[in-house]
Amino acid sequence: MSTSQYGSQEVSTGTAIRVPEAGAATERIPNATAATYPDPTVADPGPLGLAAFAATTFVLSVFNAGIIKDARLEAVVLPLALAYGGLSQLLAGMWEFKKANTFGATAFTSYGAFWLSFFLLVNTYAGHLPAATAYKGVGLYLLAWTIFTGYMFIASLRVTGAVALVFVLLFATFLFLAIGAFAQKTGLTHLGGWLGLLTAIAAWYASFAGVTNATWGRIVLPVVPLTPGAGRAAGGRRV
Repeated sequence: MSTSQYGSQEVSTGTAIRVPEAGAATERIPNATAATYPDPTVADPGPLGLAAFAATTFVLSVFNAGIIKDARLEAVVLPLALAYGGLSQLLAGMWEFKKANTFGATAFTSYGAFWLSFFLLVNTYAGHLPAATAYKGVGLYLLAWTIFTGYMFIASLRVTGAVALVFVLLFATFLFLAIGAFAQKTGLTHLGGWLGLLTAIAAWYASFAGVTNATWGRIVLPVVPLTPGAGRAAGGRRV
């Protein structure tokens, strides 16, 4: 079975075949289950989604960490968030649906939507928020993504060690950014930025491993599968 960097699963068809007695006709029984397999003609979208996430997270986190202090330069994040972090991840999520991969589809589609919503928030709506209380809205926005990332981390523990590392770092990133926003503490926001840089590096590694192992057709960079069948490259070789 072909699986992706973000793991795999079986799909219920809702039908099964009962073995009949001698001379009896075969009967299709509803509400039973049978396994089907992801489309083997669709390449693994995992490395693309991870690369898009990594690049956009890296650029934003440079500013969150205070490495570049000129706030006017933060505008460079927006086109990247729209085209790469947003659109590319959204497409990767759709291809994960095609491959019957619930985890990858949920993760890439959601974080693609995160970057699209970030673009809209900064480019369109941020200027309409009350200046005195805007931090509460931003904190709430970040808190929602912290919760989502928390339960996706739990799910990632059945995928690969490389992916689980991305999610635990991303959870910590969102958590400190959310707390920093609510408390209006720049130091916590900077810590969230540094954690975001680590998250980007981990995601880049997972993407690098996925595309390299698939291209070379053998294990070049390990991703540490946490369940049998998780973390295979295109062609079915374990990575």
